Amino acid sequence: MVGEGKVAAYVFPGQGSQWVGMGRELFESSPEARAVFEEADSVLGFALSRLCFEGPEDMLRQTENAQPAILVTSVAHLRANAQLREARPSFVAGHSLGEYTALVAAQVLDFADALRLARERGRLMQEAGRQNPGGMVAILGLDEALVEEVCRATGTYVANLNCPGQIVVSGGKENVAQAAELARSKGARSTVPLQVSGAFHTPLMQPAVEGMARAVSELSFADPVIPIVANTTARPIESGEAVKAELLDQLCHCIQWHKSVEYMVNEGVSTFTEVGPGQVLTGLIKRISREVELVNTESKRIARS
Repeated sequence: MVGEGKVAAYVFPGQGSQWVGMGRELFESSPEARAVFEEADSVLGFALSRLCFEGPEDMLRQTENAQPAILVTSVAHLRANAQLREARPSFVAGHSLGEYTALVAAQVLDFADALRLARERGRLMQEAGRQNPGGMVAILGLDEALVEEVCRATGTYVANLNCPGQIVVSGGKENVAQAAELARSKGARSTVPLQVSGAFHTPLMQPAVEGMARAVSELSFADPVIPIVANTTARPIESGEAVKAELLDQLCHCIQWHKSVEYMVNEGVSTFTEVGPGQVLTGLIKRISREVELVNTESKRIARS
């Protein structure tokens, strides 16, 4: 799947890429993928695999379930493909929760520890959303400067700089509704509310930081064997200690996906492989650079949809 002689990056999707049925075909066809799902069920003590395969959708969408489910499915995709397993990309990167899958790919954490940490992250973020109710909205068709004006006027925050013309704003529920209205008045093509349980990547997630700091401190983080392009800086992380800081920083700070992809392209990456459920990152990267080759491990499912 990764072209010979090409500089490659693996990218891993975040929350919102989940869908009921994800991973079932892999589970049935690949012993390596089956082992991933079976280990996940054992580590977590409940049938996460059944939730991925059968739903119900409202339970799979819950943050504390969606985050480990996406990580498990992404790792199953990675291990089911021998070419991906054996290749050594130049970079790995994950969008928000996807950064935890990148830790597995870069051998910073073993799968079981990354899974426990992702589950705890989801639980803590869901609880923070209960303490500080909020939401997120994607604003399509405005540039960053105009979106920042919207945020200043409405008390919201830029949470995800995804690609040209797609920026996600996050904040209290009423504030986000005001931001969407103001964005449309400034010429936004559309505004799309996201199905999430809180104001992710803003100071409203601060209640989750203490618990995550405790969870991170209990684990041993190796230095990455592949540079991980960090969400908050769009620059490579090359030590385990830096990874720990990044995982805490990204809870309350903006995800710099656009800049992360641009950094990798400028470093010579010519092939991006999205490893995991859905095609969200493939679509974003296509809008960032038209010169790169894009590969998606769910392309067969996508072709049928």
